Amino acid sequence: MAYTSHQRVFAALEHKEPDRVPIDLGGTAVTGINIRALRRLKKHLGIPGAAGIKEKITQLAVTDDATFARLDLDVRCVGPQPPANPGPAKDHGLVDTYYRLTDEWGMGWQMPADGGHYYDLYHSPLARVETVQDVERFPWPDPLDPARFVGMREAADQVVYGEEKAFILERMSSGMWEHAMWMRGYEQFFVDMVTNQTLVHAIMSKILEIKMAYWGKALEIMGDYPVIVSEADDLGGQKRLLISLQMYKNLIWPYHKKLFEFVKSKAKGKAYIFFHNDGAIYPTLPLLIEAGVDIINPWQVNCTGMDDTAQFKREYGRDLTVWGGSCDTQRVLPFGTPD
Repeated sequence: MAYTSHQRVFAALEHKEPDRVPIDLGGTAVTGINIRALRRLKKHLGIPGAAGIKEKITQLAVTDDATFARLDLDVRCVGPQPPANPGPAKDHGLVDTYYRLTDEWGMGWQMPADGGHYYDLYHSPLARVETVQDVERFPWPDPLDPARFVGMREAADQVVYGEEKAFILERMSSGMWEHAMWMRGYEQFFVDMVTNQTLVHAIMSKILEIKMAYWGKALEIMGDYPVIVSEADDLGGQKRLLISLQMYKNLIWPYHKKLFEFVKSKAKGKAYIFFHNDGAIYPTLPLLIEAGVDIINPWQVNCTGMDDTAQFKREYGRDLTVWGGSCDTQRVLPFGTPD
């Protein structure tokens, strides 16, 4: 049977075996390629055209049509446009030895002018808030800014009917927990999780509210399409979770569960939750499945407890699809020989 890309992707998501493994490069903000790497790839393969930037902070490149065709990719990205009201967002250009910018949430990011590969966080706008009222008074972005949704349905129609490809419906912001930590500052938010859980819930609740508003509108636009919804939160480090499993279950997981249940309740067609979750995250899998996750990205076999993919298949293969990873990205790919 000859599969279209659309059929191939959804066969895999339904745990059926298609003609080959679907291939994605650039379908989401976390499954793309750095601009420098794409330039080198295009040169190596003789792919015409210049490489362009899709997302400035991560330096994610646009997977252009020539690259898409040359690699025979299966997945496009359908996502929001920039808002008409960007709030505090501003590109500050070169400041001393860094390129700096502020995003629409008020977070400050910088990249070394000499040899920088991406922007790091340097300013957290909620670092000094003390009360729930402070959180409520903060000038949060408008998730329903009409400009975000311009052309979204038309882009999906072109992918599905014009190209017979699959698409991922992209988020308007990063994961809820990581976003809260960025806005508060990593160290302070970890302290808050022990000493000021009221503030933790205030920040997480506000981000959840914004996420739900965005997804509600985006899913309304998508109609009865089966949708792959892109969400994220990095729960693991190289050897263990970033917090205890119990703390995750008590403080963060309820927000994941509420968001994913909301998405599936609002989707008119079937919704698959794509969840980016780096690191040694094996202990979180039962909770993520209970929350509604369908797709785990990536699968980092170098991390503790992640090397036995056969065990994963036995225990969770009926529930989860792995999207990306499952190969040695820390030793073999960067340092191994072709053999």
